[in-house]
Amino acid sequence: MKFVSTRGKEPAVTASEAIMQGLAPDGGLYVPQSFPALTHLAIHEISSYPELAFEVLAPFFEDDPLKDDLAEICMDAFNFPVPLVTLRDQETVLELFHGPTAAFKDFGARFLAACMERMLTKEQRKLTILVATSGDTGGAVAAAFAGRKGIDVKVLYPKGRVSGRQQQQLTCWGGNIQAYEVDGSFDDCQKMVKDAFMDSELSQQWGLSSANSINLGRLLPQSVYYVFASHLYTQAFGKKPIFIIPSGNVGNSCAAFWALTMGAPIEQIVLSVNENKTIPDFLSSGTYQTRASVQTLANAMDVGAPSNMERLFNLYPNTDTLRSMISAYAVNDQTIEATIKEVYEELGYILCPHTATGERVRRDHFAGKPTIVVSTAHPAKFEQVVEPLIKQTVEVPENLAKLLMKPSSFKAIGTDYRQLFN
Repeated sequence: MKFVSTRGKEPAVTASEAIMQGLAPDGGLYVPQSFPALTHLAIHEISSYPELAFEVLAPFFEDDPLKDDLAEICMDAFNFPVPLVTLRDQETVLELFHGPTAAFKDFGARFLAACMERMLTKEQRKLTILVATSGDTGGAVAAAFAGRKGIDVKVLYPKGRVSGRQQQQLTCWGGNIQAYEVDGSFDDCQKMVKDAFMDSELSQQWGLSSANSINLGRLLPQSVYYVFASHLYTQAFGKKPIFIIPSGNVGNSCAAFWALTMGAPIEQIVLSVNENKTIPDFLSSGTYQTRASVQTLANAMDVGAPSNMERLFNLYPNTDTLRSMISAYAVNDQTIEATIKEVYEELGYILCPHTATGERVRRDHFAGKPTIVVSTAHPAKFEQVVEPLIKQTVEVPENLAKLLMKPSSFKAIGTDYRQLFN
C-alpha cells in the first residue's frame, strides 16, 4: 500500500512517511493509491472498537514500519466509547464527543500522536507540529500530543472566533504545546501553516509536520467510525444509513467517502454547513470558488476554503460525478438556535451548534428516513449559545472539566507565518 500526492508531482510513499510529512512536497495532500475492500472484515466476530480499527486500518499499513505497532496504537488512541444513539424511529445520532476534549477530533489526533511518537523513537529525531484550528482541532491535537517525546506543537487559532471553553482547551497545556492567537480568520491560520511548509529552508530547519486534517494520519482513523456506525445501524435497522455530517474543512466528510469506497454499507453522504456556503454553491453551479470565511455560531465550521475538497476532487475527478455523490445544505445561525431549542423541547436531547446543522438538514430533507447525524462536539463546549436556548445548565463532562481548571497562556501574533518561529 502506497500513498500519492493529489497533485501528482511526487513519488509514492508509505503510510508512515505520509503521516510524518503531513503535506506532500508539491503542496498536495496524500491519498491512498487504491482502497482495500472491507470484505475481509468478519464484523460479528469483532469484540471492541480498537479491534475494528485495527482490522480496517491494517491494509493501509502493510509493509510499513508501523505495521507491528498498529494494534497497540489503536488501543492507545481509541480508549473511549462511540455510542450510536436512537432519537426516534430510524433517526440516530453518532456521538463522537466522548474523548478527552469532547470533540470528534480526538479520534484522528490521538491516532496521529501515537503514530508519530513511535516513528520518532524509531528514527531518533524530533518534530515540530503546526496546526491551525477553527475551534476543536487544536484542543484535540494539544491533548493528544501533550508530553509526547520528541514533538513540539504550535497551535494557531483565530482571535475572537473560538468559544471561551475552546480557547481554554487550546491554551492550558504549556510544556511542548505553544498556542498562538492570530489576528485573522481560520483561513489565515491555515494559510500560515501552508506557507511555513512551502518555505523549504524553515521547514527543514524545524522539522515541520502537520496535525490538521490535511494529514493522512487524521483521515484514516476517522474512516473507521463510518465503517463501525454503518454496520451497527444496518444490524439494528436492516437498512443502509444516510450520514448527515456537519462540515467545515471537509476532512470528516472525506473520511466517510473513503469508508464508502472501501465498501461500508452507506446509502448516501450529506453535508450540512453553516453560512460558509462554498460547497453548496459549488454543487448548484458546478464552479468551485473559495472565499473568505464568515463567522457563525458553529465556529468550527467557519471555513471558506476547505482543504479536503482537494481529496474529494482526486477521488472523483469528474466534476459531474462528484456533484452526483454529494448533497450539501446550509443552515444559518437563527435556524441553528431554533433547532437546538426545538430538539430539546421535543426529545430532551441537547445539541451543540454544529450538530444542530445536521439535525436541521435531517428534519428538512430526510425526516423519517434511515439516518445518522454525526454529532461532532459536546454541547458543554458551547454553553454560552446552548444554555440560554434550553434554559438549563449543560453538565460538563469530567474530562473537559479537568481542562477548564488549568492555567492558560498564549502569544498574540499577526498573519505572517515567520512570527511563529521568532
